[in-house]
Amino acid sequence: MLALPFIGFGQDSNLGNWLIYIGNKKLNSKWNIHNEVQYRNYNAIGDLEQLLLRTGVGYNLNETNNVLLGYGYILSENYLGDTDEKILINEHRIFQQYTSKQNVGKVKLSHRYRFEQRFVEDDFKMRFRYFLSLNIPFKDNESGKSPFYLSAYNEIFLNSKSAVFDRNRVYGGLGYNVNDNIRLELGYMNQFFETDSRDQINIITFVNF
Repeated sequence: MLALPFIGFGQDSNLGNWLIYIGNKKLNSKWNIHNEVQYRNYNAIGDLEQLLLRTGVGYNLNETNNVLLGYGYILSENYLGDTDEKILINEHRIFQQYTSKQNVGKVKLSHRYRFEQRFVEDDFKMRFRYFLSLNIPFKDNESGKSPFYLSAYNEIFLNSKSAVFDRNRVYGGLGYNVNDNIRLELGYMNQFFETDSRDQINIITFVNF
């Protein structure tokens, strides 16, 4: 997360950068704690778009299915029109999610269904999200199992009120398994809105402990 192999992009660039940490603490065979930090920039780094802090308590129904109750705090810095001025928006979020995992040959699939109750300043909103991801390991090499893998996902966001479609995210990346507990990913994501789209470079660290 600390190494940024990218030159700076201009403020008016459509290419942003997300630095993401996702951690999962196993308490026992049934319970786990999820924690997450995302630092999102309009450019390479330094022009904050959003800071997202998320945590939750999960329960394993079995080896492949998990339910989780969580809370998130989101600080957004939105530009006002085409000006250089920003407005700060605070959001508190409660969410419930169900995750299911499966294997198709060597390909690992994950489905996540998330329902959010969002307290955005003085407004209340609800949103449903469906996330489908896949993980494809590289073929084994002569020295054994390759640490590299390909990662991809699609996530759609639907609002409970008018303008039901909120956004859709499409991601593809290259991952590296540092060890059994840590993996790193570098990827590209395109985010489609109702009338616009935006590109991001994602640098992600996953930690299981």
